[in-house]
Amino acid sequence: MKERQHPKALPYLFFSEMWERFGYYLMIGIFTLYLKDAEKGFGMNENEASDLYGTFIAFVFLTPFIGGLLADRILGYRRAITIGGIMMGIGYCLMAVHDKNALYVAMLLVILGNGFFKPNISTLLGNVYNEERYKAKKDAGYNIFYMGINIGAFVCNFFGAALYNIYGWYAAFLAAGVGMFIGIVIFWVGTKHFKHVDVIKPTSENDMSVLNIFGVILLPAVGFGLLALLLPEPLFGSKTTDAFLFGCVPVIFFYARLLYKSPAEEKKPIAAMLAIFAVVISFWAVFKQNGSTLNTWADRFTDREVPTAIQPMMSGLFLAEEITYAKDSVVVMDNQFRVKDKTLKEWNYPAYFKNIPAEKLPEEGKTIYAFNTNIFQSVNPFWVIALTPLVLAFFGFLNRKGLEPSTPTKIAFGLLISGLSCFVMVGAVYASHNGMVKSSAWWFIGSYAVVTIGELFLSPMGLSLVSKLSPPRLTSLMMGGWFLATSIGNKMSGVLSSLWDGYEDKANFFYVNVILLCSASALMFLMLRWLNKIFAEYK
Repeated sequence: MKERQHPKALPYLFFSEMWERFGYYLMIGIFTLYLKDAEKGFGMNENEASDLYGTFIAFVFLTPFIGGLLADRILGYRRAITIGGIMMGIGYCLMAVHDKNALYVAMLLVILGNGFFKPNISTLLGNVYNEERYKAKKDAGYNIFYMGINIGAFVCNFFGAALYNIYGWYAAFLAAGVGMFIGIVIFWVGTKHFKHVDVIKPTSENDMSVLNIFGVILLPAVGFGLLALLLPEPLFGSKTTDAFLFGCVPVIFFYARLLYKSPAEEKKPIAAMLAIFAVVISFWAVFKQNGSTLNTWADRFTDREVPTAIQPMMSGLFLAEEITYAKDSVVVMDNQFRVKDKTLKEWNYPAYFKNIPAEKLPEEGKTIYAFNTNIFQSVNPFWVIALTPLVLAFFGFLNRKGLEPSTPTKIAFGLLISGLSCFVMVGAVYASHNGMVKSSAWWFIGSYAVVTIGELFLSPMGLSLVSKLSPPRLTSLMMGGWFLATSIGNKMSGVLSSLWDGYEDKANFFYVNVILLCSASALMFLMLRWLNKIFAEYK
């Protein structure tokens, strides 16, 4: 009988993750826009919205540490994934309620739900591919799985734009919740194909119990976070940032202790994973600006006007918003898109016409059609879908020639390529004369094309690496470590984004991103010989 190339579980996990990401990226694509909307949102300024966004996505990727631990030791993967999916679905629906207290409760549900869902579905996929007949296909399996993530992320923003244009923010958030619940249904339909690998892992005598971890690690993390809030002045820009970074200290200590207490045969792979986790923080610090800085660039500095030829189609599909020109919307804004006349508080978010040359401005009272800003959030997943087959074919070609780079080498090149993408945004700044006029959307699209190649070299490879190197009893816990690095990077993305208004020359902002990623890439290349030796021994 002919052996299957990929396990039967793959399509069910693929579509479950696709719908989960549909909900998450629909929500995250409109999150800062909603916060800054003075009429229908909460009227926050750029710094406030970026800080809350960074804190939110940081905690979203911090809780997988807890969810992975509970799944490994107590719940099992299917139960944890189900609990997480239901919590996230309720959280997205609750965001439809326009109330700050409801928003914070919804954010908490999404944060906790993602902690149960995210590390465990990735681990479950890895467990399926650990069967001997599928091991050689693990990298390809994770790449295919990653494409499912991005199909959901691509499609969702069109639904979000149309629902917002027809009904408002609440309808878009409700659609995110519905998407999450569809994902859970698909997951349970396919459970017979992966229930055999949903096994609670045995612990060793050196492992801390769950109660000890909560008492020695998580409670101190909360205590450290609260201590940061008592400081008279913030150390890292805001008290929420201080609280988050202080709270990470006990969790980082836990992973250091895990390395120290592990048996000799486990120390090398754990050390290699922790080293890679530390380096890739810089990638997420830059990449996750897609929901903040790059969303701001698309909103304020990118020409979003719909070409006349396709205006009827876009407006018919409700994928373009109507913007009416009014002189006051230009007069009251300063060069950082802040309100100058406080009597016109309704203009505390960017006016689209501010940086259009006078000779190109429409007549007073004329309405134009512009693509919704959140549609630009689909550029990155579009490139993932388009480029994944090419990247897979490229690595397949190298594999046949015996030249395919190791997983750590792919990650090193991913960091370098991602750094180059920031140079494209420097070009966008120069083309826009530092934001004085709108830049072409092709600069934005081109930058995403480059960073997506870097992402495909790095992100799915990180998941594959954890699955390959982790001791079986620690797989989900180490997957939580990968997401801890993502979490810290996400918070740093909010810190970097909150500095946006402080850069008069916006090119310098993107140069900082270039330096950050290229430095991380250089460090990864310096460690490569050591990492590849460990990887060859333990994979």
